[in-house]
Amino acid sequence: MAKLRDVAKLIRSKNAGAFQLTYDIMFPDRRSYDHVVASGVISQQSMSELLHVAQSDIQIFNYEPANAIKISIPRLVSAGDPADTDLFGCQQFGPLVDIEVPPLA
Repeated sequence: MAKLRDVAKLIRSKNAGAFQLTYDIMFPDRRSYDHVVASGVISQQSMSELLHVAQSDIQIFNYEPANAIKISIPRLVSAGDPADTDLFGCQQFGPLVDIEVPPLA
């Protein structure tokens, strides 16, 4: 199986306000995007297990015009809190890169 990092053009995370974190997965073409969406590897259940967040707190947006998937979750600690280890939320994407994706046909 391929890894998401091998199929996607860009995988990133960032703040979506002080209390939300968003992950963007962008694909180089419609074929790759459609393949990952159809595979079901990006789902509320899989993201809940991977990111340790309740399924009900996960929002997934498939945006065809940009060949992109956006995942939004609540931050475990608000941005700027003394316990916050990533003020801008830009280092949280790591677990997504190793998601296994079925090979493209």
